[in-house]
Amino acid sequence: MEKPKKSGPAIFMYCVIALTLALSAVCFVLYYGNILPWSALLWTGITAFTIMYHFWLRIILGNVTKLFSIHYRQGWFRERRFEKSLYKLLRVRKWKEKVLTYNPDSFSVKKHTYGEIANTMCKAETDHWVNVLISLSTLLFAIPWGMFWIFLVTAVAAILFDAQFIVVQRYNRPTVLRVMQKKAAKSARISA
Repeated sequence: MEKPKKSGPAIFMYCVIALTLALSAVCFVLYYGNILPWSALLWTGITAFTIMYHFWLRIILGNVTKLFSIHYRQGWFRERRFEKSLYKLLRVRKWKEKVLTYNPDSFSVKKHTYGEIANTMCKAETDHWVNVLISLSTLLFAIPWGMFWIFLVTAVAAILFDAQFIVVQRYNRPTVLRVMQKKAAKSARISA
């Protein structure tokens, strides 16, 4: 079986992890080894480390959530009454197509059924909710390094970044489910 080709966003994430890991290692060695004890060097290293942490854990936990039974019929994934008006306020329809997709093939109607796509959307939403928790965990970096407000700003920025993906999944899923229901009704009429 052929291994799926990595998408552009996936390759980008792996490159960012490698670069920020290398940058943070160099900065920490120079700073903590008293070679160049500049505070700017320390904060560059901390920033690079935090970025690496965000990307790396997102990939790891994205694979961990594959172990869970996630289905579009589960209550958490049902559309809420307030959502349509919220999406209208946020103008999701105008920007949703511009959002990056880690694995676009998993949403392809040519390769998957609508039910599979709906489940993939739920898995993606779950991944991004987990990412929100990961973002909050960076606040713990303030314990060894101080400057809580810097970690708070980066955590909020990361949460907002993941929120766009949650919104897009929740916005698109009802449409996928309606198409799936129409196809099922059409098949039932043809069979009858």
